[in-house]
Amino acid sequence: MKETRNILGWLGMAEEQTIIRQCAKHIDEIEKTVLYLAEAIKAYIGGDLSAKTIAIENVKNSEHEADLTRLSIIRQLSEGLLLPRDRESLMSLTKNLDKIADGTNAAARLLGFIEHKLPDPVLKNMSISTDMIVKGAHQLREVIRAMNENKKKDALQGCEEIDRLEHDADDQKKLLIEAIIRAKLDATSVLLSFNLAEMLESVLRLSLPVSR
Repeated sequence: MKETRNILGWLGMAEEQTIIRQCAKHIDEIEKTVLYLAEAIKAYIGGDLSAKTIAIENVKNSEHEADLTRLSIIRQLSEGLLLPRDRESLMSLTKNLDKIADGTNAAARLLGFIEHKLPDPVLKNMSISTDMIVKGAHQLREVIRAMNENKKKDALQGCEEIDRLEHDADDQKKLLIEAIIRAKLDATSVLLSFNLAEMLESVLRLSLPVSR
């Protein structure tokens, strides 16, 4: 009986490592989603509507790939030998990562509805906000890789950096919204721009539950 328990414990640990590797694949795809959004915003700011459309479609496709990985992880967790606490932690991680991909896709959809070029102060602050979520996604990927390699110090430092970025992103959102208000846009542009500002900040904010 003791030998059986040891074998089951070993199988559980081996399975956990497999799932953690899947989580690393998940965050790689989510980072791609964020990078495609950044490409879409850059194209929009540059007036390249064709590149903007292509990048938005890439966001959608990448989010779908991330979703497939999420489903694979959940299936493994449901059928596996992990302890309930380990299963719950990995399930929570997977769901929180999925929220980042969903938020990024939602931001891309909003961008798709913005047809007219916004004033330069708005575009400048939008670009800064986008750079922040790109940094946040990259930092989150590094945190998960550090966790996967049991580099606790590196993971902790990465979590602290994400926390700092989120604080800065909140301040940046206020600047972006202020620029939108001062631009005296039509009602539709105000609504779309405001919601995009909120969504850009939320993508980074959603990283916090993952990194803690």
